[in-house]
Amino acid sequence: MSDYYQILGVPKTASADEIKKAYRKKALEFHPDRNENDPKAEENFKKVSEAYAVLGDKDKRKQYDQFGSDAFHKKYSQEDIFRGFDINEILRGFGMSGRGGPTVESFFGNQGFGVGGGGFESFFGGSPRGPMKGQDIESRIDISFEEAALGSEKTLTFKKPDGEVTAQVKIPPGIQSGNKLRLAKKGNPSPNNGPPGDLYLRVQVRPHPIFRRDGNNIHVEREIKISEAMLGTRLDIPTLFGNKNLIVPPGTQSHAKLRMKGLGIPHPANPGDQIVTLKIVYPKHLDDKQKSLAEDIKEAGL
Repeated sequence: MSDYYQILGVPKTASADEIKKAYRKKALEFHPDRNENDPKAEENFKKVSEAYAVLGDKDKRKQYDQFGSDAFHKKYSQEDIFRGFDINEILRGFGMSGRGGPTVESFFGNQGFGVGGGGFESFFGGSPRGPMKGQDIESRIDISFEEAALGSEKTLTFKKPDGEVTAQVKIPPGIQSGNKLRLAKKGNPSPNNGPPGDLYLRVQVRPHPIFRRDGNNIHVEREIKISEAMLGTRLDIPTLFGNKNLIVPPGTQSHAKLRMKGLGIPHPANPGDQIVTLKIVYPKHLDDKQKSLAEDIKEAGL
C-alpha cells in the first residue's frame, strides 16, 4: 500500500495548507483531460485524490499517522475514505469553479463528482446506474479497556428497522473511543434489489479501574512505603499481560515514574510502554517502636 505522503510529495510534518497546495499541483498534473495520451494519468489522479481525502481531513490523518497505512486500510473502506470529501469546496478554494470559470463538470470531464448522476462511485470504479445500495446505519458498541487494547472478536445482535442482525465483530488492537467499525452489507436493505447498506459501529471504551491510556502508553499508580522508597524493593505490577515484576531502585522519590518497556498498547510499528507512578505513603499514626526508629533516622541525618 503506497504511502499517502509520498503520493503527494510532502513530509509527514507538512501543514494543512502545504498538503492542499501539493494536492492541487498533483491534481492539475494528472488530470485525464490534460493527459489524453497517458493511460496512467487517470489512475494517478485517483491516487492523489484519495491521498488528499485522508491527509486533508484532520481526524483521518490522525488515524493514518497513528496506525500506519496497512492498519488504516483494514479499518477504513474507500467509501469511508471519501466520506465528507467535498470536491466542490476544494475547487472553489483553488479558484477553479464559479461564474466565468471552469465548472466541476468540465474539470472532471464526464465522470464528475456528484454531478449529473455521477459521483465518487462512478469515478472510482462504481456505476451510477443500476440498483441503489441500501441505507447505511450506525450503532454503538461498548467494549472493555482490555478488548480495545488487545483486540477481540465477539458475536453481537443489533436492532434494525426491518428486524435484527447478528454479526461477528472483529475488534482490532489499539482501537479507541470514537473510532468506527464497518460491517459490510449489514445495514438496511436496498429499495430496488441492490446490495444492502453497511452497519457502522461507533466504539465506546469503558474506563478501567487501574489503567489509563495516553496514546499507546498505559499509566498506573502504585503506593509504596517510606522504607521501600529508601532501600529499594521489587513490586508486583498488574499489566495487560498479567502481573509483572518492577524493580524500584533505592532512593526513589515520591511521584517518580518508572517505565515498563513494551507493556503498553500493542502496535506493529510503535508499541507502547506501561508507566508506573510511585507515591510514597506516610503513616498517619506511629506506635512507640516506629517513633523510636523515626527518631534514630532523624539523628542519623535522614
